[in-house]
Amino acid sequence: MALTKGYKALIAEAEAKTRGITAEAAQARLGDPDTVFVDIRDVRELERDGMIPGAFHGPRGMLEFWVDPESPYFKPVFAQGKSFILYCAADWRAVLAAATLTEMGMNNLFHLEGGFSAWKKAGRPCAEKPAHRAAHDK
Repeated sequence: MALTKGYKALIAEAEAKTRGITAEAAQARLGDPDTVFVDIRDVRELERDGMIPGAFHGPRGMLEFWVDPESPYFKPVFAQGKSFILYCAADWRAVLAAATLTEMGMNNLFHLEGGFSAWKKAGRPCAEKPAHRAAHDK
């Protein structure tokens, strides 16, 4: 099977139309009430590797539905007028997600350059995945 465009080209195109943020700059925004870190990794990755303290888990497979107010899956966290820093393990999924959300009209977002792997390797703050909350608590 010959692809007309591979993942590297998709990522390069996404990087050209999105804004990255370094781990150092992102850490400076940790705890800022106007910034939400969004971990788009699979729940198994969070359980295995931990996450950035206080991050909101917005799985990549649901992100477009969770940010759209017209979707039955909409999450109000995305309507608060805050800045969002998306991250995954290596920044591949996050940059693709940032490009899609930018295309949807969100302009207050960044993707974490190097992803959670680089964040963790640099010794930046990490936390365990919080316990699952009941649906009515979300």
